Amino acid sequence: MAALPNGESGSTNENLEGLQLEAIIGFNGHVPFGLICHPDREHLIYPLGCTVIVQGINIRTQAFLHGHTNNVSCVTVSSSGSYVASGQITFMGFKADIILWDYQKKEMLTRLSLHKGKIESLAFSPNDLYLVSLGGQDDGSVVVWSIPKKEAICGSPAAARSAGNPTTLVCSNCRDEMFITAGSGTIRVWELDLPNRKIRPTECQTGQLKRIVTCAMMTDDDSYFYIGTSTGDILKLNTKSTLMSTFGPVKEKFSLGVTSLLLLKTGDLVIGTGAGIVALCSESNYKVIKKVQLEGAVTSITPRGQGHQFFVGTEEAQIYRFSYSDFRDELIATCHNEAIHDIIFPYGTSDLFATCSKNDIRVWYTPENRELLRITVPNMTCHAIDFMRDGKSIISAWNDGKIRAFTPETGRLMYVIEHAHSMGVTAVATTSDGKRIISGGGEGQVRVWEVGKETRKLEEVMKEHISSISCIKIKKNNQECVTASIDGTCIIWDLVRFMRRQMILANTLFRCVCYHPDEHQLITSGTDRKIGYWEVFDGSPIRDLEGSLSGSINGMDITSDGIFFVTGGDDHLVKVWDYNEGEVTFVGVGHSGSITRLKICPNNKYIVSVSADGAILRWKYPHVH
Repeated sequence: MAALPNGESGSTNENLEGLQLEAIIGFNGHVPFGLICHPDREHLIYPLGCTVIVQGINIRTQAFLHGHTNNVSCVTVSSSGSYVASGQITFMGFKADIILWDYQKKEMLTRLSLHKGKIESLAFSPNDLYLVSLGGQDDGSVVVWSIPKKEAICGSPAAARSAGNPTTLVCSNCRDEMFITAGSGTIRVWELDLPNRKIRPTECQTGQLKRIVTCAMMTDDDSYFYIGTSTGDILKLNTKSTLMSTFGPVKEKFSLGVTSLLLLKTGDLVIGTGAGIVALCSESNYKVIKKVQLEGAVTSITPRGQGHQFFVGTEEAQIYRFSYSDFRDELIATCHNEAIHDIIFPYGTSDLFATCSKNDIRVWYTPENRELLRITVPNMTCHAIDFMRDGKSIISAWNDGKIRAFTPETGRLMYVIEHAHSMGVTAVATTSDGKRIISGGGEGQVRVWEVGKETRKLEEVMKEHISSISCIKIKKNNQECVTASIDGTCIIWDLVRFMRRQMILANTLFRCVCYHPDEHQLITSGTDRKIGYWEVFDGSPIRDLEGSLSGSINGMDITSDGIFFVTGGDDHLVKVWDYNEGEVTFVGVGHSGSITRLKICPNNKYIVSVSADGAILRWKYPHVH
């Protein structure tokens, strides 16, 4: 049983049953060094929103570490593999938690709270005795925690007043009492004096070189450590003397900085850059031996075992697998890295669904959470999508005022309706006979397009709404549709005479609308957090439910038999409702961003919800038929 924050529910306050989360498609590639291969070599650990995901590499299993109240900002795993630690961001002036997890049990061991604002970096000492944490810009302190006692031993300001902020932290590989912090104009080697509960720093000297450190890596025997800089070069420092021994490359520095480092047993280095290059460099002069260009800035490089294989994570939310021997990349995981605006299943098919966001539409294979196809339109935002009933085209609504149709197998552009709407196309729906597209625009117009084999013709323009259309649903007989708008109205249109049949008014910005399958009633929702039931015949209100305690409801969908419906919105919760009782039966806790849309798949096996942080979550549909 999953109890909800503030005892939140629909109309009852008992602890509701939690929806079972089956899979998450998502990876926050903006967290530095956030992708980690566990020492068991079988799992990848990475953050997404407030969750840390443990994903099987060969067997596609997923476990979720839930506990953070805001986005995870850093993750680390102890060298034994027994512990995982993750830190979060919070609001300015508030404490930011570190959570220590038991990896085997996938359970929280303890919460460690001292830092304010943000946890910048975390590292375990080699024998799991200590966890070292580095606070963010508003905090500026470094703290050593005892793992057996689960309490802080000591802390200190992380850098001299004259220096900038340290952002990276690395522990010794041999001794529990030593670690290094580095950042903007500061590199320090620290010693822990346990009897006196103090940590003592030694400043490292880099001579004339002034650098902002972005990443660091210690050699196995602790004699040297390497640092990558935003300038695009690498410095090698002697741990004992704290002096710089070499740096390079002298001439051709790496574009957009060195963003991650991996030290191989051969002594050579694998370098990731802000320009998306992964390069193998020789240890002696930092010359590039091999290099590969990836999509997005490299934010993580993590070895599998001894480094015969390694994984790379990028800001474009892509995860790649490399084998060291041939240095070739294989894309193993992809996801959206921008807000997702819509999700749709093809008619009668649950194994495929499509999502859209800025720049692209993606088609996914549901059972394996795998991306099958990506359709990219650079610098444009796709607001809404629909499959034609025959499944032969995806109709999409774009902010440049165009409606574009693509083939779902190859992503080939079939046709474009130019100048469909003057202020961008915001909603789109297709009739079940495949002969019409109904579109809504930012200016509030509803347009009906006749689609022939080779022709697309504007049949009618219906001007009643005065603001952007957020949702369109068409009646089964294709003779009526309903449009929801953020102007506070829903209008039921006659698609034979192209006239308004009814108007529904409420003090809300309508975000979503659904016909009940018997088509005598509508349900609506929006920013007033209420779920409204309405008569289709005369537009009169039947009832309204308190849909959420906080924030707008952005998406809803109803089962084909009309017994249950689902909602999701700014409170990050997926709720399953009994239509007749008007009560919540199940709640899904897992999203870290506002839910933008959600759908029940045609065979009622899953609910798929999408959110503003680019995540796609698949839930087991709870009611057995």
